[in-house]
Amino acid sequence: MSELRKAVQELYNTYPFPPDPLLDEPPTGYNWRWHYQSAYNFCTGIKPDNDKIRILDAGCGTGSGTEYLILHNPYAEIIAIDISENALATAQKRLEKSGVLANFHGSITFKQLPIESAVTLEGHFDLINCVGVLHHLPDPKAGIKALGEKLAEGGIMHIFVYGELGRWEIQLMQKAIALLQNDKIGDYKDGVKVGREIFATLPENNRLVKREKERWQWENQRDECFADMYVHPCETDYNIDTLFDFIHSSSLEFIGFSNPDIWQIERLIGKNPDLMSRAENLNPIQRYRLIELLDPESITHYEFFLAKPPLPKYDWQDDELLGKAKPELNPCLYGWESKSLLDYQFKPVTIDDEEFTFMQYCAKNPTANLTVTDILGQTNFTLPQVRSLLSQQLIILSNK
Repeated sequence: MSELRKAVQELYNTYPFPPDPLLDEPPTGYNWRWHYQSAYNFCTGIKPDNDKIRILDAGCGTGSGTEYLILHNPYAEIIAIDISENALATAQKRLEKSGVLANFHGSITFKQLPIESAVTLEGHFDLINCVGVLHHLPDPKAGIKALGEKLAEGGIMHIFVYGELGRWEIQLMQKAIALLQNDKIGDYKDGVKVGREIFATLPENNRLVKREKERWQWENQRDECFADMYVHPCETDYNIDTLFDFIHSSSLEFIGFSNPDIWQIERLIGKNPDLMSRAENLNPIQRYRLIELLDPESITHYEFFLAKPPLPKYDWQDDELLGKAKPELNPCLYGWESKSLLDYQFKPVTIDDEEFTFMQYCAKNPTANLTVTDILGQTNFTLPQVRSLLSQQLIILSNK
């Protein structure tokens, strides 16, 4: 094991991450990115055929994400790997304490294994979850290539890595702490102590202090979060150009960002037709780069889906194909049966009477086996309205 990897392991053995509390009940709410049906629909436009899938939780830490994977994919075979034995022990305690396994009909296996060694795992995976991990590897490209080898054809992978522009102040503080630690670099408890003393001593109008208070102060009350942010021994931050170089090294297909609203150029320059016209002449990567240059504080990270082709894509513009499809409610809606809902991104949505009626029929599927045409014949709904619900991810479609 390399010295750098040993240092990362030591950090997470000292401060197991994330430090989410161990609860006596399953977690509330949802994260649609951890829900295979919803994530697959986001990537392809259609509900997957099978829910008895294989999932790799690559860098599971203390198991907060693993718990959601179990909760949202009750028939899956899940393998969760991490480099820290202390984090893995906490993850197993989390599942035992919460009782989330009571309604789980699949299997869960924990393994102490670095990401780069994922190629030693048997078989391939339909979904790989790798959040907050690759940017902490000595060689992130080796990590993403290893995961790419284990992704099944038609499989999807969700990744989260850091963005350099929105973390500029963090980078400065990391370097300042390292300078003041001198020969104590690697003593993570001392690093946390030094960092907290710096923040307590700097003037209130200091840029680093203001950014910490505005963006990170609440979570950094916990030493585990503070250490992960400011005294980590290994971190690679990306910009759009280096991100796509990183993605291309995997030989996987970029599907899209899983927080798409932030990547809409209209929110920044939409009031100026001339600027919008100029932006339309840019290719997608250039538009992404323009967005992060114009709004650097918002781009603290990148979260996105990759896939191993072939992956089906449905836009449902063909009326006949849409009419034959069978609609269901998106499984990651919160608040149904109400006209005021939280959507898959946990944002408030209000539906009108006609939408509500159509979605009531959708709620009867898949047992009712109704097609879009069947429901349109019993309502005043139209195909354009169906496409509107699809675009909002309020419903998903199956062609089986």
